[in-house]
Amino acid sequence: MRRRELVPLVGILVITIVALAYTFIASNRPLLGLDLQGGVSVVLQPTGPVDEDQLDQAIDIIRRRVDALGVAEPEVSRQGETVLVQLPGIEDPQRALDLVGQTAELRFRPVLDILPPEGTTLPPDTTDTTDATDATDTTDTTAATDTTDAPSAEDDLLEQLNRPTTAPEDDDPAAEVVLPQVDDEGNVVQRFVLGPTALRGDALSTANATLLGISEWQVNVEFRGGDEGIDAFNAISASCHARSAECPTGQLAIALDSEVVSAPAIQPTNATFVPFAADQVVISGGFSEREAKDLALVLRFGALPVELEPQQIQTVSATLGRDALEAGVIAGLVGLALVTVYMVAYYRVLGVVAMLSLLVSFGLLWAIVSWLGATQGLALTLAGITGLIVSIGVSVDSNVVYFENIKEEAREGRPVRSAVEHSFASAFSTIVKADVTTLIGAVLLYVLTIGPVRGFALYLALATILDLVVSYFLMRPTVVALGRSRLRDHPHMLGIPTAPAPSPVVAGGAS
Repeated sequence: MRRRELVPLVGILVITIVALAYTFIASNRPLLGLDLQGGVSVVLQPTGPVDEDQLDQAIDIIRRRVDALGVAEPEVSRQGETVLVQLPGIEDPQRALDLVGQTAELRFRPVLDILPPEGTTLPPDTTDTTDATDATDTTDTTAATDTTDAPSAEDDLLEQLNRPTTAPEDDDPAAEVVLPQVDDEGNVVQRFVLGPTALRGDALSTANATLLGISEWQVNVEFRGGDEGIDAFNAISASCHARSAECPTGQLAIALDSEVVSAPAIQPTNATFVPFAADQVVISGGFSEREAKDLALVLRFGALPVELEPQQIQTVSATLGRDALEAGVIAGLVGLALVTVYMVAYYRVLGVVAMLSLLVSFGLLWAIVSWLGATQGLALTLAGITGLIVSIGVSVDSNVVYFENIKEEAREGRPVRSAVEHSFASAFSTIVKADVTTLIGAVLLYVLTIGPVRGFALYLALATILDLVVSYFLMRPTVVALGRSRLRDHPHMLGIPTAPAPSPVVAGGAS
């Protein structure tokens, strides 16, 4: 084998081996998408009319929230006036959906009073009025009459218990409201009578969850400067510190989407109120790790500019995803086996070369896909596997084009060695044209579509580019080397027909 054929052949084999070794050492593997590992897909629809800028801003906020959740290869895209969110491998779909779609209107309100949940009944009266009436004739009757005429504490408590919770649509930031605080199961723990909003979530600059002690978490908040930020917070905090009529309980509630997340008391560290620094405000209240991180996440990324509601929710179980993966792998292996049998039976040793080309292409593709999954979050979906299976045909076509050109040259009487060298130029020209056509289609699919179709297009394009590389640097030098080997004297071993013997020529003369 000449040096000019040996160098590219050895080079691509070394690159493939090194790439696979790095993939193994780094423990890289393809990142599976939603349809292969399970997860949740939801279509969010605005509740009212929106413009494109608002929807684009909402998509950007949702994407940052999802990234902060640590979801691998999330898909957040726009479909007309709806937003498609796909979260593969998510362990708590409901929590993710709650964080992704909520408008997160954050308000700081002073606590005026604390009420039990609606429907709470009064405890039984410890005084037995019936026995007292039976014991005396007139004294108890007079006492009962006096109690009825005077305002009773029991009536006041009943009135408070019967005070309705403010509906979300009636949650006026400038009015007094009654908002609930709920636990993880959605049960109302208690209700708060809240005064008008003192400041909103846009007064915050950032928020982070930190561990306090052994198991208690807190949220460190940094406010913006000026009247709309830390100054407004200090103003309401001073009022709560003084237990004024504006904030008689000394508590400042954090209301998020018409629910009280926490109602911390303004802790007095001095007899007189000392204003907080913008970066020294801490929200605590017995948060668990998840509660603290969820609150910090929503505070940090702000409110959605539009209200979105789930239009369609689809949950893919891990079992269903695993079944889909197994089906895709089996389909690929069956297709590869059938192609191998056909190529070896028809092209003999050249068929083995075609399978070697496929093997090298697969090795490079596996290394690239694994690296992209580990570093760039690129997911392999069922549509992507389909693209890879289709690419088997693309790669085999390139080999067939070259091999058929060799056979055509041999039929015309050209020697095997000359045929394999001479036919590559025209064959590779055809291969390039076919692969470029496939690439154009893949690029158009990727640009003009969304969701799984883009995965199909991406992996088809990647495999097509590798086909061009492998065809030039592996298939060509390998076949040329075979054409110069002893197999040139046995063309049938290469699937090349033997050139027909020249027809006899009869010479005639005058009699």
